[in-house]
Amino acid sequence: MDDLKGHAEASLVLKRLAVAAAGGALIGVALPMAAHADSGGNGVCGGTDSWVSVCATDPGSPGSDAPQDRPAKPRKAAKDQKASFHSCVVKKLDPQPPAGSAIWKGHDPGDGAIYTRSCVFDGATSAVTAGVPLPGQTFWSATPPAATGPDPAQLAQQAVDKMLLKGPDIVTPAAAGRWTVGVPVWMHAGKSPATYGPTSASATAGAVTVTATAKVSSIKWQMGDGSTVTCSGAGTPYRKAYGKRTSPDCGHTYAQTSASKPDKRYTVTATATWAIEWNGGGQSGELTEIRESQVEVSVGELQALG
Repeated sequence: MDDLKGHAEASLVLKRLAVAAAGGALIGVALPMAAHADSGGNGVCGGTDSWVSVCATDPGSPGSDAPQDRPAKPRKAAKDQKASFHSCVVKKLDPQPPAGSAIWKGHDPGDGAIYTRSCVFDGATSAVTAGVPLPGQTFWSATPPAATGPDPAQLAQQAVDKMLLKGPDIVTPAAAGRWTVGVPVWMHAGKSPATYGPTSASATAGAVTVTATAKVSSIKWQMGDGSTVTCSGAGTPYRKAYGKRTSPDCGHTYAQTSASKPDKRYTVTATATWAIEWNGGGQSGELTEIRESQVEVSVGELQALG
């Protein structure tokens, strides 16, 4: 009840300050409640007092378009922007409130301490703009509480998004090639950081940095004739010296021509499975991403001449 009474009294003081501000006055006051103000231009003001700093500006001054009896509304995030999370820092209030203050909630100085928790959104949501301080919290704790921060797994996904991973770079079979029934096809994908890996990226929020490294672990080839071949690597490039030998690690032999297919071509789909390892923020884990590419190839047959 004492805590609720303290908040009610603070609210009454704030309203009175707003009335005074309407007359163009600049007012500052220290109240025994939890918060710290800054000069971020988001409806709060600068101050180094250990309690809460409250200010009101001249309604005609720059940056005071919002009514003075409430903070300015945060800007809305862009449409379809992903919601993010906030990072928090916990600090011991210095100096501590005097004995008997409602903030102690019945505890005596020395039984514990009063702490403040300040949070900032690291990414925009539909209601909060990135970088806007959230309302602070003041609380009693018998032992120093641990600071809360962003979820490392979410940061790992942000790092993966930065990589712009792609589907396999299909080298063979190529659309411009000549493919024949009964003749082995050597499937081969080019290796680059974006199409095969390895590639790495990092994401940071507050004091936490997570680094993720991605590499293709396998490629599944759907050959267009109903056959599927899964290869553990990018495949071996074909050379004329190999003749009609089959690929040692990633190959297929067509049994029918593509004459009956649309445009008389088979649609070959190569699907890469990206294996991703990440670590940071005292945690580690694995993620999987899927990317695919396609190529259309024409498969004919040899004609014997009499």
